[in-house]
Amino acid sequence: MSEDAIHNPVGWFEIYVNDMQRAKTFYEAMLGTSFTRLEAPNQPPGMEMWAFPMHEHAMGVTGALVKIPGLEAGGHNILVYFRCADCAVEAANAAKAGGQIVKDKMSIGQYGFIVLLRDSEGNMIGLHSMQ
Repeated sequence: MSEDAIHNPVGWFEIYVNDMQRAKTFYEAMLGTSFTRLEAPNQPPGMEMWAFPMHEHAMGVTGALVKIPGLEAGGHNILVYFRCADCAVEAANAAKAGGQIVKDKMSIGQYGFIVLLRDSEGNMIGLHSMQ
């Protein structure tokens, strides 16, 4: 298999939200980032997508916040881990921005540390760092 054909297992993520502005404000405050509006051909009426930053040659994956009428947040979510220098810092930012810490920073041995929290929409997300 050529180097170009090898990919990491996760290629994208979507976090479904009920209130797009509230969700964008939460993630911008927690991660110190901004979003880009995405438009898809033939997207359903009322669908809204805002992409996290994407750097073509950087490691990892990107995704988007998605609002689709009739598809509620909180029950159909996938646990996504965001990489951090120190996950305790972003956890504190999340709590200040309206998130709820579910599991404080804990060691996962040689693989670093994680924090589990609920975002402004009730979705469970994870933070990961090596320190």
